[in-house]
Amino acid sequence: MVTSSFPTSVAVFALITLQEDALNLMNKNIDILEKAIKQAAEQGARIIVTPEDALYGWEFTRETVFPYLEDIPDPQVNWIPCQDSRRFGHTPVQARLSCLAKNNSIYVLANLGDKKPCNSRHSTCPPNGYFQYNTNVVYNTEGKLVARYHKYHLYSEHQFDAPEKPELVTFNTTFGRFGIFTCFDIFFYDPAVTLVKDFHVDTILFPTAWMNVLPLLTAIEFHSAWAMGMGVNLLAANTHHVSLNMTGSGIYAPNGPKVYHYDMKTELGKLLLSEVDSHPLSSLAHPTAVNWSAYATTIKPFPVQKNTFKGFISRDGFNFTELFENAGNLTVCQKELCCHLSYRMLQKEENEVYVLGAFAGLHGRRRREYWQVCTMLKCKTANLTTCGRPVETASTRFEMFSLSGTFGTKYVFPEVLLTEIHLSPGKFEVLKDGRLVNKNGSSGPILTVSLFGRWYTKDSFYSSSGTSNSAITYLLIFILLMTLALQNIVMV
Repeated sequence: MVTSSFPTSVAVFALITLQEDALNLMNKNIDILEKAIKQAAEQGARIIVTPEDALYGWEFTRETVFPYLEDIPDPQVNWIPCQDSRRFGHTPVQARLSCLAKNNSIYVLANLGDKKPCNSRHSTCPPNGYFQYNTNVVYNTEGKLVARYHKYHLYSEHQFDAPEKPELVTFNTTFGRFGIFTCFDIFFYDPAVTLVKDFHVDTILFPTAWMNVLPLLTAIEFHSAWAMGMGVNLLAANTHHVSLNMTGSGIYAPNGPKVYHYDMKTELGKLLLSEVDSHPLSSLAHPTAVNWSAYATTIKPFPVQKNTFKGFISRDGFNFTELFENAGNLTVCQKELCCHLSYRMLQKEENEVYVLGAFAGLHGRRRREYWQVCTMLKCKTANLTTCGRPVETASTRFEMFSLSGTFGTKYVFPEVLLTEIHLSPGKFEVLKDGRLVNKNGSSGPILTVSLFGRWYTKDSFYSSSGTSNSAITYLLIFILLMTLALQNIVMV
Protein backbone atom coordinates (compact mmCIF):
# COMPACT_ATOMS: atom_id res chain seq x y z
CA MET A 1 0.00 0.00 0.00
CA VAL A 2 2.78 2.38 0.86
CA THR A 3 4.68 1.71 -2.34
CA SER A 4 1.59 1.96 -4.52
CA SER A 5 0.61 5.35 -3.10
CA PHE A 6 4.08 6.86 -3.43
CA PRO A 7 3.86 7.75 -7.14
CA THR A 8 0.46 9.34 -6.56
CA SER A 9 1.85 11.40 -3.70
CA VAL A 10 4.70 12.59 -5.88
CA ALA A 11 2.29 13.52 -8.68
CA VAL A 12 0.05 15.47 -6.31
CA PHE A 13 3.05 17.29 -4.82
CA ALA A 14 4.32 18.17 -8.30
CA LEU A 15 0.91 19.50 -9.33
CA ILE A 16 0.63 21.63 -6.18
CA THR A 17 4.12 23.02 -6.79
CA LEU A 18 3.23 23.89 -10.40
CA GLN A 19 0.01 25.56 -9.27
CA GLU A 20 1.90 27.62 -6.71
CA ASP A 21 4.43 28.72 -9.32
CA ALA A 22 1.63 29.60 -11.73
CA LEU A 23 -0.22 31.60 -9.09
CA ASN A 24 2.94 33.48 -8.14
CA LEU A 25 3.46 34.54 -11.76
CA MET A 26 -0.16 35.58 -12.22
CA ASN A 27 -0.11 37.57 -8.98
CA LYS A 28 2.94 39.50 -10.21
CA ASN A 29 0.97 40.52 -13.28
CA ILE A 30 -2.13 41.32 -11.24
CA ASP A 31 0.12 43.59 -9.13
CA ILE A 32 0.62 45.65 -12.30
CA LEU A 33 -3.10 45.58 -12.97
CA GLU A 34 -3.88 46.70 -9.42
CA LYS A 35 -1.85 49.89 -9.82
CA ALA A 36 -3.57 50.61 -13.12
CA ILE A 37 -7.03 49.98 -11.68
CA LYS A 38 -6.45 52.43 -8.84
CA GLN A 39 -5.12 55.04 -11.24
CA ALA A 40 -8.06 54.49 -13.59
CA ALA A 41 -10.62 54.73 -10.80
CA GLU A 42 -9.05 57.93 -9.48
CA GLN A 43 -9.47 59.47 -12.95
CA GLY A 44 -13.13 58.53 -13.12
CA ALA A 45 -12.92 55.45 -15.34
CA ARG A 46 -15.80 53.01 -15.12
CA ILE A 47 -14.14 49.94 -16.63
CA ILE A 48 -10.72 48.47 -17.25
CA VAL A 49 -10.01 45.99 -20.05
CA THR A 50 -6.85 43.89 -19.93
CA PRO A 51 -5.15 42.17 -22.88
CA GLU A 52 -5.44 38.59 -23.98
CA ASP A 53 -2.91 36.29 -22.25
CA ALA A 54 -1.89 39.18 -19.97
CA LEU A 55 -1.84 37.17 -16.75
CA TYR A 56 0.31 34.26 -17.89
CA GLY A 57 1.61 34.60 -21.48
CA TRP A 58 1.11 32.10 -24.32
CA GLU A 59 3.98 29.63 -24.76
CA PHE A 60 2.12 26.55 -23.50
CA THR A 61 1.08 23.01 -24.23
CA ARG A 62 -2.20 21.63 -22.90
CA GLU A 63 -0.30 20.15 -19.98
CA THR A 64 1.83 23.16 -19.04
CA VAL A 65 -1.09 25.63 -19.10
CA PHE A 66 -3.24 23.47 -16.82
CA PRO A 67 -1.87 24.82 -13.48
CA TYR A 68 -2.92 28.33 -14.59
CA LEU A 69 -6.56 27.38 -15.13
CA GLU A 70 -9.51 27.84 -12.79
CA ASP A 71 -13.12 26.70 -12.95
CA ILE A 72 -15.07 29.76 -14.11
CA PRO A 73 -18.83 29.29 -13.61
CA ASP A 74 -21.71 30.64 -15.66
CA PRO A 75 -22.51 34.20 -14.43
CA GLN A 76 -26.09 33.10 -13.74
CA VAL A 77 -24.84 31.51 -10.49
CA ASN A 78 -24.86 34.99 -8.90
CA TRP A 79 -21.33 34.86 -7.49
CA ILE A 80 -19.01 37.42 -5.89
CA PRO A 81 -15.66 35.60 -5.66
CA CYS A 82 -14.28 38.27 -3.34
CA GLN A 83 -16.81 37.22 -0.70
CA ASP A 84 -16.96 33.47 -1.37
CA SER A 85 -13.72 32.38 -3.00
CA ARG A 86 -14.13 28.62 -2.33
CA ARG A 87 -17.63 28.19 -3.73
CA PHE A 88 -16.29 26.81 -7.03
CA GLY A 89 -13.07 25.25 -5.81
CA HIS A 90 -9.65 26.87 -5.74
CA THR A 91 -10.16 30.26 -7.46
CA PRO A 92 -7.59 32.73 -6.06
CA VAL A 93 -7.19 34.65 -9.32
CA GLN A 94 -10.92 35.18 -9.72
CA ALA A 95 -11.18 36.21 -6.07
CA ARG A 96 -8.43 38.80 -6.42
CA LEU A 97 -9.86 40.25 -9.64
CA SER A 98 -13.29 40.41 -8.02
CA CYS A 99 -11.88 42.25 -5.00
CA LEU A 100 -10.04 44.70 -7.23
CA ALA A 101 -13.30 45.53 -8.99
CA LYS A 102 -15.24 45.79 -5.72
CA ASN A 103 -12.67 47.79 -3.74
CA ASN A 104 -12.18 50.32 -6.54
CA SER A 105 -15.82 50.50 -7.71
CA ILE A 106 -14.84 49.78 -11.30
CA TYR A 107 -15.72 47.10 -13.83
CA VAL A 108 -12.82 44.77 -14.58
CA LEU A 109 -12.46 42.65 -17.73
CA ALA A 110 -9.68 40.08 -17.57
CA ASN A 111 -8.55 37.24 -19.80
CA LEU A 112 -7.69 33.93 -18.12
CA GLY A 113 -8.06 30.19 -18.59
CA ASP A 114 -11.16 28.15 -17.76
CA LYS A 115 -11.25 24.37 -17.22
CA LYS A 116 -14.37 22.24 -17.46
CA PRO A 117 -14.36 18.52 -16.55
CA CYS A 118 -15.73 16.06 -19.09
CA ASN A 119 -16.11 12.32 -19.44
CA SER A 120 -12.80 11.09 -20.86
CA ARG A 121 -14.63 8.17 -22.45
CA HIS A 122 -16.59 10.57 -24.65
CA SER A 123 -15.13 11.04 -28.12
CA THR A 124 -14.94 14.83 -27.84
CA CYS A 125 -13.41 14.91 -24.36
CA PRO A 126 -9.64 15.57 -24.31
CA PRO A 127 -7.41 12.83 -22.82
CA ASN A 128 -6.85 14.73 -19.56
CA GLY A 129 -10.62 14.83 -18.89
CA TYR A 130 -10.95 18.62 -19.20
CA PHE A 131 -12.00 21.14 -21.80
CA GLN A 132 -9.68 24.16 -21.59
CA TYR A 133 -10.88 27.57 -22.78
CA ASN A 134 -9.33 30.95 -23.51
CA THR A 135 -11.79 33.01 -21.45
CA ASN A 136 -12.81 36.61 -20.77
CA VAL A 137 -14.53 37.47 -17.49
CA VAL A 138 -16.14 40.71 -16.30
CA TYR A 139 -16.70 41.72 -12.68
CA ASN A 140 -18.93 44.66 -11.79
CA THR A 141 -18.42 47.34 -9.14
CA GLU A 142 -19.68 44.94 -6.47
CA GLY A 143 -17.17 42.31 -7.55
CA LYS A 144 -19.89 40.12 -9.03
CA LEU A 145 -19.14 37.94 -12.06
CA VAL A 146 -21.41 39.35 -14.75
CA ALA A 147 -19.99 37.98 -18.02
CA ARG A 148 -17.95 35.01 -19.26
CA TYR A 149 -16.88 34.44 -22.85
CA HIS A 150 -14.97 31.46 -24.30
CA LYS A 151 -12.93 32.38 -27.39
CA TYR A 152 -14.19 30.54 -30.47
CA HIS A 153 -11.70 31.34 -33.24
CA LEU A 154 -8.40 30.16 -31.83
CA TYR A 155 -5.15 31.11 -33.55
CA SER A 156 -2.43 28.46 -33.07
CA GLU A 157 -3.58 27.97 -29.48
CA HIS A 158 -3.16 24.22 -29.08
CA GLN A 159 -3.43 24.53 -25.30
CA PHE A 160 -7.10 25.54 -25.60
CA ASP A 161 -10.32 24.08 -26.97
CA ALA A 162 -12.94 25.95 -28.96
CA PRO A 163 -16.48 25.84 -27.54
CA GLU A 164 -19.06 23.82 -29.46
CA LYS A 165 -20.45 26.98 -31.08
CA PRO A 166 -19.72 30.72 -30.90
CA GLU A 167 -20.97 32.29 -27.68
CA LEU A 168 -22.83 35.59 -28.03
CA VAL A 169 -22.15 37.32 -24.73
CA THR A 170 -23.73 40.67 -23.92
CA PHE A 171 -24.51 42.66 -20.81
CA ASN A 172 -26.59 45.77 -20.20
CA THR A 173 -26.00 48.88 -18.13
CA THR A 174 -27.68 52.25 -17.71
CA PHE A 175 -25.08 53.63 -20.11
CA GLY A 176 -25.17 51.14 -22.94
CA ARG A 177 -25.16 47.56 -24.09
CA PHE A 178 -21.87 45.69 -24.34
CA GLY A 179 -20.50 42.67 -26.18
CA ILE A 180 -17.31 40.68 -25.78
CA PHE A 181 -15.02 38.71 -28.08
CA THR A 182 -11.29 38.05 -28.35
CA CYS A 183 -8.54 38.75 -30.90
CA PHE A 184 -8.99 36.51 -34.01
CA ASP A 185 -12.78 36.49 -33.47
CA ILE A 186 -12.91 39.97 -35.03
CA PHE A 187 -12.40 38.55 -38.54
CA PHE A 188 -15.58 36.44 -38.52
CA TYR A 189 -19.33 36.93 -38.67
CA ASP A 190 -19.91 35.04 -35.41
CA PRO A 191 -19.59 36.34 -32.84
CA ALA A 192 -18.35 39.76 -34.00
CA VAL A 193 -20.93 40.90 -36.56
CA THR A 194 -23.86 39.11 -34.92
CA LEU A 195 -23.32 40.99 -31.65
CA VAL A 196 -23.68 44.30 -33.49
CA LYS A 197 -26.28 43.37 -36.11
CA ASP A 198 -28.64 41.17 -34.08
CA PHE A 199 -27.88 42.04 -30.45
CA HIS A 200 -27.45 45.77 -31.04
CA VAL A 201 -24.50 46.31 -28.72
CA ASP A 202 -23.10 49.83 -28.40
CA THR A 203 -19.58 48.89 -27.35
CA ILE A 204 -17.31 45.88 -27.89
CA LEU A 205 -14.72 44.91 -25.29
CA PHE A 206 -11.79 43.37 -27.09
CA PRO A 207 -8.76 41.78 -25.39
CA THR A 208 -6.15 40.75 -27.93
CA ALA A 209 -2.59 39.52 -28.44
CA TRP A 210 -2.27 41.01 -31.93
CA MET A 211 0.85 40.63 -34.07
CA ASN A 212 1.04 43.59 -36.42
CA VAL A 213 1.25 42.82 -40.13
CA LEU A 214 1.80 45.66 -42.57
CA PRO A 215 0.42 47.06 -44.77
CA LEU A 216 -3.22 46.15 -43.98
CA LEU A 217 -3.35 44.55 -40.55
CA THR A 218 -1.64 46.59 -37.89
CA ALA A 219 -3.72 46.61 -34.72
CA ILE A 220 -4.54 50.31 -34.61
CA GLU A 221 -5.26 50.38 -38.35
CA PHE A 222 -7.70 47.48 -38.52
CA HIS A 223 -9.36 47.94 -35.13
CA SER A 224 -10.15 51.60 -35.77
CA ALA A 225 -11.48 50.67 -39.23
CA TRP A 226 -13.68 47.91 -37.78
CA ALA A 227 -15.25 50.32 -35.28
CA MET A 228 -15.96 52.79 -38.08
CA GLY A 229 -17.32 50.15 -40.46
CA MET A 230 -19.58 48.57 -37.82
CA GLY A 231 -20.71 51.84 -36.21
CA VAL A 232 -19.82 50.87 -32.62
CA ASN A 233 -17.22 51.66 -29.98
CA LEU A 234 -14.34 49.19 -29.81
CA LEU A 235 -12.12 49.06 -26.72
CA ALA A 236 -9.02 47.19 -27.82
CA ALA A 237 -6.43 46.11 -25.25
CA ASN A 238 -3.39 44.60 -26.94
CA THR A 239 -0.51 42.78 -25.32
CA HIS A 240 2.69 44.83 -25.56
CA HIS A 241 5.53 42.55 -26.63
CA VAL A 242 7.81 44.27 -29.13
CA SER A 243 9.88 41.21 -30.07
CA LEU A 244 6.69 39.51 -31.29
CA ASN A 245 5.41 42.62 -33.14
CA MET A 246 2.66 42.99 -30.54
CA THR A 247 1.68 46.58 -29.80
CA GLY A 248 -1.20 48.91 -30.53
CA SER A 249 -4.23 49.56 -28.35
CA GLY A 250 -6.96 52.12 -28.47
CA ILE A 251 -10.41 53.40 -27.74
CA TYR A 252 -12.16 53.65 -31.09
CA ALA A 253 -15.50 55.27 -31.93
CA PRO A 254 -17.52 55.11 -35.17
CA ASN A 255 -16.23 58.53 -36.20
CA GLY A 256 -12.58 57.73 -35.48
CA PRO A 257 -10.10 56.93 -32.72
CA LYS A 258 -10.57 58.66 -29.38
CA VAL A 259 -7.08 57.71 -28.24
CA TYR A 260 -4.55 55.08 -29.30
CA HIS A 261 -1.01 53.96 -28.55
CA TYR A 262 1.53 52.25 -30.82
CA ASP A 263 5.11 51.76 -29.66
CA MET A 264 7.64 49.36 -31.19
CA LYS A 265 10.62 51.11 -29.59
CA THR A 266 10.16 50.50 -25.86
CA GLU A 267 8.67 47.95 -23.49
CA LEU A 268 6.90 50.67 -21.51
CA GLY A 269 3.20 50.50 -20.78
CA LYS A 270 0.65 53.22 -21.42
CA LEU A 271 -2.63 54.14 -19.78
CA LEU A 272 -5.24 55.44 -22.24
CA LEU A 273 -8.31 57.33 -21.02
CA SER A 274 -11.22 58.72 -23.00
CA GLU A 275 -14.94 59.34 -22.88
CA VAL A 276 -17.12 57.72 -25.51
CA ASP A 277 -20.74 58.08 -26.57
CA SER A 278 -22.60 55.35 -24.68
CA HIS A 279 -25.13 54.92 -27.53
CA PRO A 280 -23.21 55.62 -30.76
CA LEU A 281 -25.75 53.88 -33.01
CA SER A 282 -28.44 56.39 -32.05
CA SER A 283 -26.12 59.37 -31.98
CA LEU A 284 -26.95 62.19 -34.38
CA ALA A 285 -23.26 62.36 -35.24
CA HIS A 286 -23.30 58.83 -36.60
CA PRO A 287 -23.37 58.80 -40.44
CA THR A 288 -26.16 57.37 -42.52
CA ALA A 289 -25.67 53.75 -43.56
CA VAL A 290 -23.16 53.41 -46.40
CA ASN A 291 -23.87 51.67 -49.71
CA TRP A 292 -20.32 50.52 -50.31
CA SER A 293 -20.69 49.84 -54.03
CA ALA A 294 -23.08 52.66 -55.04
CA TYR A 295 -20.50 54.99 -56.58
CA ALA A 296 -18.20 52.32 -58.01
CA THR A 297 -20.98 50.44 -59.81
CA THR A 298 -22.55 53.52 -61.41
CA ILE A 299 -19.49 55.24 -62.89
CA LYS A 300 -17.74 54.25 -66.07
CA PRO A 301 -14.47 52.55 -65.08
CA PHE A 302 -11.38 54.64 -65.58
CA PRO A 303 -9.02 53.39 -68.30
CA VAL A 304 -7.24 50.27 -67.07
CA GLN A 305 -3.47 50.64 -67.40
CA LYS A 306 -1.79 48.20 -69.78
CA ASN A 307 0.99 47.65 -67.27
CA THR A 308 -1.15 46.08 -64.58
CA PHE A 309 1.05 43.58 -62.77
CA LYS A 310 0.73 40.93 -60.09
CA GLY A 311 2.18 41.21 -56.62
CA PHE A 312 1.64 39.85 -53.15
CA ILE A 313 0.57 41.13 -49.76
CA SER A 314 1.58 38.29 -47.50
CA ARG A 315 0.28 35.24 -49.41
CA ASP A 316 -2.52 37.04 -51.25
CA GLY A 317 -2.02 37.72 -54.96
CA PHE A 318 -3.08 41.29 -55.83
CA ASN A 319 -3.43 43.00 -59.18
CA PHE A 320 -1.51 46.31 -59.05
CA THR A 321 -1.20 49.35 -61.26
CA GLU A 322 1.28 52.17 -60.65
CA LEU A 323 0.38 55.79 -59.92
CA PHE A 324 2.69 57.23 -62.62
CA GLU A 325 1.58 60.84 -62.51
CA ASN A 326 1.15 63.42 -59.77
CA ALA A 327 -2.62 63.22 -60.36
CA GLY A 328 -4.96 60.89 -62.16
CA ASN A 329 -7.85 58.43 -62.27
CA LEU A 330 -7.14 54.70 -62.19
CA THR A 331 -9.05 51.42 -62.16
CA VAL A 332 -7.71 47.96 -61.37
CA CYS A 333 -9.81 44.79 -61.18
CA GLN A 334 -9.61 41.23 -59.91
CA LYS A 335 -12.47 38.76 -60.37
CA GLU A 336 -15.72 40.51 -59.38
CA LEU A 337 -13.98 43.49 -57.72
CA CYS A 338 -12.99 46.69 -59.52
CA CYS A 339 -11.25 49.41 -57.52
CA HIS A 340 -11.38 53.06 -58.63
CA LEU A 341 -8.99 55.78 -57.47
CA SER A 342 -8.93 59.50 -58.13
CA TYR A 343 -5.94 61.27 -56.59
CA ARG A 344 -3.75 64.34 -56.60
CA MET A 345 -0.40 64.32 -54.85
CA LEU A 346 0.83 67.48 -53.16
CA GLN A 347 4.28 66.62 -54.47
CA LYS A 348 5.49 63.28 -55.81
CA GLU A 349 8.72 62.17 -54.23
CA GLU A 350 10.97 60.75 -56.93
CA ASN A 351 12.14 57.79 -54.89
CA GLU A 352 8.64 56.79 -53.74
CA VAL A 353 6.30 54.59 -55.77
CA TYR A 354 2.60 54.11 -55.08
CA VAL A 355 0.24 51.53 -56.58
CA LEU A 356 -3.48 50.84 -56.62
CA GLY A 357 -4.25 47.22 -55.82
CA ALA A 358 -7.24 44.86 -55.91
CA PHE A 359 -7.71 41.45 -54.29
CA ALA A 360 -10.78 39.21 -54.22
CA GLY A 361 -10.57 35.69 -52.90
CA LEU A 362 -9.92 33.37 -49.99
CA HIS A 363 -7.17 34.79 -47.82
CA GLY A 364 -3.78 33.43 -46.89
CA ARG A 365 -2.42 29.98 -46.26
CA ARG A 366 -5.62 28.61 -44.71
CA ARG A 367 -7.86 29.83 -47.57
CA ARG A 368 -10.88 30.18 -45.32
CA GLU A 369 -11.87 33.85 -45.14
CA TYR A 370 -13.07 35.66 -48.28
CA TRP A 371 -11.60 39.13 -48.65
CA GLN A 372 -12.32 41.97 -51.05
CA VAL A 373 -9.66 44.66 -50.75
CA CYS A 374 -9.02 47.92 -52.59
CA THR A 375 -5.80 49.60 -51.51
CA MET A 376 -3.53 52.46 -52.50
CA LEU A 377 -0.14 51.83 -50.91
CA LYS A 378 3.48 52.87 -50.96
CA CYS A 379 5.90 50.23 -52.24
CA LYS A 380 8.91 49.36 -50.10
CA THR A 381 11.31 50.64 -52.77
CA ALA A 382 11.06 52.02 -56.28
CA ASN A 383 11.33 48.44 -57.54
CA LEU A 384 7.77 47.26 -58.30
CA THR A 385 8.55 43.75 -57.05
CA THR A 386 8.56 45.21 -53.50
CA CYS A 387 4.97 46.49 -53.70
CA GLY A 388 2.94 44.94 -50.89
CA ARG A 389 5.91 44.33 -48.61
CA PRO A 390 5.93 45.99 -45.18
CA VAL A 391 7.13 49.60 -45.13
CA GLU A 392 6.93 52.00 -42.18
CA THR A 393 7.93 55.43 -43.53
CA ALA A 394 6.73 57.69 -46.32
CA SER A 395 7.12 61.32 -47.41
CA THR A 396 4.45 61.76 -50.11
CA ARG A 397 1.36 63.74 -49.13
CA PHE A 398 -1.90 63.72 -51.05
CA GLU A 399 -3.94 66.84 -51.69
CA MET A 400 -6.89 64.65 -52.68
CA PHE A 401 -7.83 60.98 -52.84
CA SER A 402 -11.08 59.13 -53.51
CA LEU A 403 -11.10 55.31 -53.32
CA SER A 404 -14.09 53.09 -54.09
CA GLY A 405 -14.86 49.54 -55.16
CA THR A 406 -17.57 47.28 -56.54
CA PHE A 407 -17.94 45.39 -53.28
CA GLY A 408 -20.27 42.44 -53.01
CA THR A 409 -20.45 42.80 -49.23
CA LYS A 410 -21.79 45.50 -46.94
CA TYR A 411 -19.05 44.80 -44.40
CA VAL A 412 -16.21 47.08 -45.45
CA PHE A 413 -13.67 48.68 -43.13
CA PRO A 414 -11.94 51.97 -44.14
CA GLU A 415 -8.22 52.26 -43.31
CA VAL A 416 -5.82 55.18 -43.58
CA LEU A 417 -2.31 54.64 -42.21
CA LEU A 418 0.36 57.33 -42.16
CA THR A 419 4.14 57.25 -41.91
CA GLU A 420 5.67 55.67 -38.80
CA ILE A 421 2.37 53.84 -38.14
CA HIS A 422 0.05 56.68 -37.23
CA LEU A 423 -3.67 57.00 -37.77
CA SER A 424 -5.25 60.00 -39.46
CA PRO A 425 -8.23 61.06 -37.30
CA GLY A 426 -10.39 63.82 -38.73
CA LYS A 427 -8.61 63.77 -42.09
CA PHE A 428 -10.81 61.34 -44.03
CA GLU A 429 -14.43 60.24 -44.25
CA VAL A 430 -16.65 57.70 -45.95
CA LEU A 431 -19.42 59.11 -48.14
CA LYS A 432 -22.84 57.46 -48.34
CA ASP A 433 -22.04 56.17 -51.84
CA GLY A 434 -19.04 54.20 -50.58
CA ARG A 435 -16.16 56.54 -51.44
CA LEU A 436 -13.30 56.88 -48.96
CA VAL A 437 -12.11 60.49 -49.37
CA ASN A 438 -9.74 62.88 -47.66
CA LYS A 439 -11.00 66.01 -45.90
CA ASN A 440 -9.70 69.06 -44.04
CA GLY A 441 -6.76 69.73 -46.33
CA SER A 442 -3.86 67.64 -47.51
CA SER A 443 -3.04 64.34 -45.86
CA GLY A 444 -0.04 63.39 -43.81
CA PRO A 445 2.56 61.20 -45.55
CA ILE A 446 0.60 58.10 -46.57
CA LEU A 447 1.55 54.45 -46.22
CA THR A 448 -1.83 53.06 -47.28
CA VAL A 449 -5.43 54.03 -47.98
CA SER A 450 -7.62 50.92 -48.06
CA LEU A 451 -11.15 49.58 -48.16
CA PHE A 452 -11.01 46.17 -46.49
CA GLY A 453 -14.08 44.07 -47.27
CA ARG A 454 -15.14 40.81 -45.63
CA TRP A 455 -17.62 38.74 -47.65
CA TYR A 456 -18.57 36.31 -44.91
CA THR A 457 -21.05 34.24 -46.90
CA LYS A 458 -18.26 33.28 -49.31
CA ASP A 459 -16.03 31.93 -46.53
CA SER A 460 -15.10 28.31 -47.04
CA PHE A 461 -16.79 27.31 -43.77
CA TYR A 462 -19.43 30.05 -43.32
CA SER A 463 -22.15 29.56 -40.72
CA SER A 464 -24.14 31.96 -38.59
CA SER A 465 -25.38 30.95 -35.17
CA GLY A 466 -28.23 32.59 -33.38
CA THR A 467 -27.77 31.75 -29.74
CA SER A 468 -27.23 34.28 -27.00
CA ASN A 469 -25.58 34.27 -23.64
CA SER A 470 -26.43 37.38 -21.72
CA ALA A 471 -25.31 39.02 -18.52
CA ILE A 472 -24.89 42.52 -17.09
CA THR A 473 -22.16 45.35 -17.27
CA TYR A 474 -20.87 49.28 -17.42
CA LEU A 475 -19.22 52.27 -19.51
CA LEU A 476 -16.56 55.05 -19.09
CA ILE A 477 -13.81 52.88 -20.43
CA PHE A 478 -10.35 51.86 -19.49
CA ILE A 479 -8.05 49.42 -21.24
CA LEU A 480 -4.97 47.80 -19.83
CA LEU A 481 -2.27 46.27 -21.99
CA MET A 482 0.26 44.05 -20.34
CA THR A 483 2.05 40.76 -20.53
CA LEU A 484 4.07 39.04 -17.86
CA ALA A 485 6.07 41.98 -16.50
CA LEU A 486 5.15 44.27 -19.40
CA GLN A 487 2.11 46.51 -19.56
CA ASN A 488 0.30 48.83 -21.89
CA ILE A 489 -2.84 50.54 -20.64
CA VAL A 490 -6.06 52.06 -22.00
CA MET A 491 -9.05 53.77 -20.32
CA VAL A 492 -12.31 55.37 -21.18
